[in-house]
Amino acid sequence: MSIKILHIDSNNPILWQQLEDAGFENHADFKSSKEEIEAKIQDYNGIVIRSRFKIDTAFLDKAVNLQFIARVGAGLESIDCEYAASKEIHLIAAPEGNRNAVAEHSLGVILSLFNNLNQADAEIKAGHWNRESNRGHELDGKTVGIIGYGNMGKAFAKKLRGFEVDVIFHDILENIGDENAKQVSLQELQQKADVLSLHLPWTPETDKMVNANFINAFAKPFWIINTSRGKNIVTADLVEAMKSKKILGAGLDVLEYEKLSFETLFQDKNTPEAFQYLLGAKNVLLTPHIAGWTFESHERLAQVIVDKIKAVYTK
Repeated sequence: MSIKILHIDSNNPILWQQLEDAGFENHADFKSSKEEIEAKIQDYNGIVIRSRFKIDTAFLDKAVNLQFIARVGAGLESIDCEYAASKEIHLIAAPEGNRNAVAEHSLGVILSLFNNLNQADAEIKAGHWNRESNRGHELDGKTVGIIGYGNMGKAFAKKLRGFEVDVIFHDILENIGDENAKQVSLQELQQKADVLSLHLPWTPETDKMVNANFINAFAKPFWIINTSRGKNIVTADLVEAMKSKKILGAGLDVLEYEKLSFETLFQDKNTPEAFQYLLGAKNVLLTPHIAGWTFESHERLAQVIVDKIKAVYTK
């Protein structure tokens, strides 16, 4: 029987080509609405998607012949995983595909913040030569705390091996420490960390996790890096902590406001006050959800998905 796959988002061409070479029947629809896709999804055995829309119970009820859902990315939070599993649908993601990219990005953000690289660059280009106000910090001797020790957290800890730093982490799974990082309680992490790096999925437990109470539980002022999900941080609470210097700097690749239209966010009358502060702060580094978005990861993500789809049918 031919396995028919509907590609709802575009991806690296190797994904399509290798599936075709393996005998799968590829179809693409990058423009139709969710409702239009639902009207024909019963014809397909597999879906390849990035983040175009949520795959909920209504969608899954119409996908009567669906055997797998493959998301070309790290997380599956846009899919009703429990309901899909109840229908014996294989769920495929590719956190291995961009973990190195996220780790390198996280390290680059820390070094940039510690050495005021973005601020110094902007000042020089504006004709200002300010050395003392751009005096930096060294990473050596600091304690880096990681929350979430899956593919991304582990890759980041490995990158830190070249520095004289203590790397600790907290995770809901037990006994997963390795040679790169020591597992500790959340309370111990909050007592020791100089830098906090988030590598978490977005779940009911992590939603708005970094709030005022969470931040104030840290013993020392600290820097924060978020390459996971924007809604894991309450932006207004983050900004208040930056104003009080409880948080010394922030590198945010994801934002709480991402699902809103940035065309309106950048107009002052519609921009949240906390976001306005971030846009003007010298000790904030903002990037548009690109931590895992490299040329190499684009290809690697596709290859991981191909391999996992093929594995479903070769067991």
